[in-house]
Amino acid sequence: MEEIKLNKPTDKELSDMGVTRWPIWEKEVSTFDWSYDSTEMCYLLAGKVAVKTADGKIVEFGKGDFVTFPEGLSCTWEVKEPVRKHYKFK
Repeated sequence: MEEIKLNKPTDKELSDMGVTRWPIWEKEVSTFDWSYDSTEMCYLLAGKVAVKTADGKIVEFGKGDFVTFPEGLSCTWEVKEPVRKHYKFK
C-alpha cells in the first residue's frame, strides 16, 4: 500500500493546483476511524492532526501542510487542534 505523502507547497504550487477553489472541511478536536475509497489531497489552513495507520505508523501534520492519502488506506484520525482544510478526491 502507498504511504501518506506530506509536503509544504509554495503559494505558486497551491495556485497552480487551484486549491483555494476546493471545498472546505472542518472538524473539532476528536478521534475517529476513516477509510479512503479514493485518493484524497488536502491542504490544512488550520489545526493539528495525528493519523495512525493500520500498521501502526503515525503521521503528524498541521497548518501549511499538503497531505495525500492513498486509496485503500484505513486509519485513525486524532484531531489535536480544530481542523480547517481544503480537500479534493481523485
